[in-house]
Amino acid sequence: MTTFSTVRRVLRDRSAGLCLATTVVSGFGSSALWLASGVWVKDITGSDGLAALCVFALWAPTLAGPALGALADRMRRRPLMITTNLFLAALLLPLTTVDSPARLWLLFAVLFLYGAADAVHDVAESALVGAAVDPELLGAFNGLRMTAREGMKLLAPLAGAGLYTVYGGPAVALLDAATFVLAAALCALLRVREGHPARASHPKDVAGAGAGIALGLRHVWGHPALRPLVMAASTTMVLAALNGATVYAVVDRLGRAPAYAGVLYAAQGVGSVVIGVAAGPLLARLGGHRFAAGGIALTAVAVAARTVPSAPVALAAGAVAGLGLPCALIAVFTAVQRETPEDLLGRASAAANTLVFAPNVLGLALGAALVGTADLRLLLPLYALPLLATAALLAQCPDRASRTAARSPSDANPA
Repeated sequence: MTTFSTVRRVLRDRSAGLCLATTVVSGFGSSALWLASGVWVKDITGSDGLAALCVFALWAPTLAGPALGALADRMRRRPLMITTNLFLAALLLPLTTVDSPARLWLLFAVLFLYGAADAVHDVAESALVGAAVDPELLGAFNGLRMTAREGMKLLAPLAGAGLYTVYGGPAVALLDAATFVLAAALCALLRVREGHPARASHPKDVAGAGAGIALGLRHVWGHPALRPLVMAASTTMVLAALNGATVYAVVDRLGRAPAYAGVLYAAQGVGSVVIGVAAGPLLARLGGHRFAAGGIALTAVAVAARTVPSAPVALAAGAVAGLGLPCALIAVFTAVQRETPEDLLGRASAAANTLVFAPNVLGLALGAALVGTADLRLLLPLYALPLLATAALLAQCPDRASRTAARSPSDANPA
């Protein structure tokens, strides 16, 4: 099956198309705010480390992933997505009052809650997609979803940086809030038949509730096809986080203003669009392990290239990173959706999120501390070498045939 025929099959599915539209809309606002928050803090404080902590605040709730993911198995997922989008829209409104260092605590608090709500939304969406989309199309759908999310780096960072430059951070926050209202409306148009949510444990039965949450972790970590992918993706994300914390230092080294980070993110978006569209056929041809390993190797090359103090090289490195970094994530979450029973999808998706992204939180914090104390020419090669080793090890792991790929389309609970 060619890349374009696969893309057409995915887009013809009404539910898949609406989910992708939701990702585009909310992803635009999120990407704009993600960049603007760092520039906002950098302008107010002049600190690269504090600017990098904005991303840390967004990712920190990942540590509570299994508990957050349990919501997606205890509630109907479409209403949960609508409610979460509206909550995020309201949450952003207080940012219109942040105008001095004394109010930066409010920005970090909102970013933390934003990260928690976004984690719930992502898990609910992943679980809904896993139940509604033909298993044969999951790889292509997740690739397009990654393209929609990461491809926003083509426009959103530039738009966010431009809006921030003219009107300031509050305007970017209002833009993001508007995108979440629109995303909630798109979710309301979804017509997906959902099964009955799993019965929640009695509130006093703490052990039972904990055991339910742990089911997702046990499934992901104990599965022979999922574990190597999760370990490789986790290593990749922590090293990518360390690398990401250097972005404003790289911009400073190029002699550019902090808002130039938006140009680098846009270059990364170009690569992400390309790999997202091609992901479905590449996954089918290479298998999840080799597909992910190739992407991790490309990420290592991109990280090492950032040591060169040249704007064209930095832009090229961003594009290569955009090609490579999504591969491991697409491979992991496609495998989770294929290898997990529907009633466990929320907890398993959240567990995979936690195992992959929780080390990323530590990487962001450590990277924010290291970027101000060590030379980039030392840090970036130290981040690239373990990435190459991870790619080499994962490439040696054989892929297993998916146990659920043979399910008929009717088993996917289509709309």
